[in-house]
Amino acid sequence: MKIKKDDMVVVIAGKDKGTTGKVLKAMPKENRVIVEGVNVQTKHQKQTRTEKAEIRHIEGPINASNVALYDEKSKEIIKIGYETRDGKKVRINRKTGNVID
Repeated sequence: MKIKKDDMVVVIAGKDKGTTGKVLKAMPKENRVIVEGVNVQTKHQKQTRTEKAEIRHIEGPINASNVALYDEKSKEIIKIGYETRDGKKVRINRKTGNVID
């Protein structure tokens, strides 16, 4: 999976199409990501001895194929490639060749 935690992504499919946000959690085994402000779900929290009852709005996971990495400098979607530089595998922007991490 080419998307990692703290990457800026844009949703390219689904009900939140066009929304940009930061990846809060990446789950590579399930091929899913949780993006800030995307796929917001309502959870009803029961009252306990220490907490009051409330309605929580939390982000749900979406498929990683429905998001694309967003370059804030050029304000466009970028494709990710991999190269070995100085003995390390790094992510690069396929269009410009610049290192992402």
